[in-house]
Amino acid sequence: MSIKYRTYLIFGAPGSGKGTQGKALGMIPRFFHCACGDVFRSIDTRTELGRAFLEYSSRGQLVPDEITVELWRVRIQQEVDAHAFKPDIDFLVLDGIPRNVNQAKIMSSIVEVRKVFHLSCPERSKLVSRLKKRAIKDNRLDDANEEVIRRRLEVYEAESKPLLEYFGGDTTLEIDATETPIEVSLKIISAIVASRQSSMEFSEQSSDD
Repeated sequence: MSIKYRTYLIFGAPGSGKGTQGKALGMIPRFFHCACGDVFRSIDTRTELGRAFLEYSSRGQLVPDEITVELWRVRIQQEVDAHAFKPDIDFLVLDGIPRNVNQAKIMSSIVEVRKVFHLSCPERSKLVSRLKKRAIKDNRLDDANEEVIRRRLEVYEAESKPLLEYFGGDTTLEIDATETPIEVSLKIISAIVASRQSSMEFSEQSSDD
């Protein structure tokens, strides 16, 4: 029987710093970072799955959740086969997936979400400013359009934010995304260390009983 991937989810609105924190955590030994954007950028359109993705995306249509999750699953399996990600000893760090509750349900047979780190930024004007700067820096001027940015934020509110309720308050830690990246990283790492120490203490107590 295959084991579920022990997973930490970096979650938040566009511009909240998910990618930055995911990459930072992925630099730590025994943590493997997988960003959904990287999965899409590395799709082999010669495969049946890649062609199916291209068929929807080229028409500007939403890619069905089943195809999105399967693309992600195939990519993760490739990393396992290459021994880059070792599920028996590594923790998986995800950002950008799951994007909605349905994707989370599909993935529940594969991943065990230990903690959701919600990078919260109620002041939307700060997110808009961050996204504009990022788009200009990356030379993606279409993405710097404020209307496009606000539409992305609306999609997040409608489709992605319900994931917080799905995973529940006990699993979710809210972190102020407007703090400096190193402050956010410190809170994430401290929470992971604390939860692991707690579970180890519980294991020790159980064995003593």
